Amino acid sequence: MNKAAASPVSVAGIKAIVVGASAGGVEALLSIFGALPQGFQLPIIVVLHLPDERSSHLAEVFARRVSMTVVEARDKEVIGAATLYFASPGYHLSVEHDRSLSLSQEERVHHSRPAIDYLFESAADTYGPGLLAILLTGANRDGAQGLAHVKLRGGTTVVQDPEEARVAVMPLAALALHTPDHILTLNRISGLLASLEPSPC
Repeated sequence: MNKAAASPVSVAGIKAIVVGASAGGVEALLSIFGALPQGFQLPIIVVLHLPDERSSHLAEVFARRVSMTVVEARDKEVIGAATLYFASPGYHLSVEHDRSLSLSQEERVHHSRPAIDYLFESAADTYGPGLLAILLTGANRDGAQGLAHVKLRGGTTVVQDPEEARVAVMPLAALALHTPDHILTLNRISGLLASLEPSPC
């Protein structure tokens, strides 16, 4: 694919960003978020599949590489601007209608807790057309249904180019279920995020 010839992608009116990834996701996320411009204002909420029994060091790892506040999501926390939230291992992470975060231990979805579908569907119901949802590399079908729900609610959907994904199962599952607004390489996803301006509420 000739990336140089690809025209830049832009989206307007975004109020929040949700991202899902599994196998190969840490590298993909570092590639995207490491390129964010200083002063990036939109909140980003991430579900990355991790083993339950392990405490997560994602916030510390990313805080050293990203120019925004990075935290592990806490129950009832109000979503703030310029903050990157990571789901905790062993808990589903969802967005409430008052734009706060909620942690729960309901049944696993696609063998996963946290599940990407859980986050995407709840955020779509809260933010509607103001949501940008991005699904990256991964080895199961989690996120495909959630991404379709984002599209149904008027949000913008992005799937990592399966040819570039470390593990293409997750992007391909999403593409089998619905047609996303954009299929992009990590480089172009970074460019899309960098072009976003916070939308007035």
